[in-house]
Amino acid sequence: MPVPHHPPRLAVALDAPQDPPRPDAGHYTALARLAERGTLDFVTLGDRFGGPGPDALAVLARIAPATRRIGLVPTVTTTHTEPFHVSTAVATLDWVSRGRAGWTVEVSTTEAEAALVGRRPAAPPAEVWPEAGEVAEVAGRLWDSWEDDAEIRDRATGRFVDRDRLHYVDFTGRSFSVRGPSIVPRPPQGRPVTVVDATGDTGGPGGAARREVAAARADVALVRVEDPQTAGAARAALRARARAHGRDPGDLLVLASLPVELESAADAAGLADLLGDWYAQGAADGFHLRPADPARDLPRIVEGTVPLLRERGLLRRSYEGTTLRAHLGLPRPASIYALAREAS
Repeated sequence: MPVPHHPPRLAVALDAPQDPPRPDAGHYTALARLAERGTLDFVTLGDRFGGPGPDALAVLARIAPATRRIGLVPTVTTTHTEPFHVSTAVATLDWVSRGRAGWTVEVSTTEAEAALVGRRPAAPPAEVWPEAGEVAEVAGRLWDSWEDDAEIRDRATGRFVDRDRLHYVDFTGRSFSVRGPSIVPRPPQGRPVTVVDATGDTGGPGGAARREVAAARADVALVRVEDPQTAGAARAALRARARAHGRDPGDLLVLASLPVELESAADAAGLADLLGDWYAQGAADGFHLRPADPARDLPRIVEGTVPLLRERGLLRRSYEGTTLRAHLGLPRPASIYALAREAS
């Protein structure tokens, strides 16, 4: 059976590196609602771990009730946060957004950040990225630890949960162990979407470790590239590594992450041409746009680029699904523990 055509996935960053810290979620809420009007797949929000500004995950949890369909993907730093807490926080975001959550896996490598927590010294990327991959793995197991029908909610018997459908994950990693099960029921998406920026430190061991995590654990990998040939090569390499990890390469979406700076909505014609050309060449499964000034550039994207992409059949006119996985064309995974129980 032929694989159905899927238009390019399209996401946008709500922040820029030079953005001043925002004291409340109002600014980001307005941008997220604008991106939703443009029927984009998801928005991302970076996190300044240890720096000024609100927590990205908390901001997007605040935005969730103010939006209806767009996916919400905060950066979550795994190095100084317990894996159990990472899992429950992302699962909670999926519940409050009714199935629109993802998370971008990130690490922390500075002494200043380590001193804020005081739990462990700083370590180089080549050490903390493999640990981040283990956090992503155990998070998935914790989300699976409640089977979909584990909740009974039977008032007559006083039973809230079927204990036979709760499972210990019993995971031991390089620097942590988690028994489980989770304290949060299985998220609406089964597993919220895992995103990894697979670009950084391309020539060093940290970059290699980052790319291995993307190939092994990510649903979506971001690659910061300057031309379609480099993007296509990165996509092919990541999918080859995904196959080496025993995955179906088609389960890994690779988005080209591109800087965007528009002088007017009319510049969006050039952006639409570029996105369409790259996608036609098979350079990427879609695009993650990084506006230089989101408050200026995002309205120009929605008012200029979006209509052109819709005219060319490269962007939906309305959301058909209700979850981020549905937007991206990703299946809802079954619980690994439910599958094992059924097999036995």
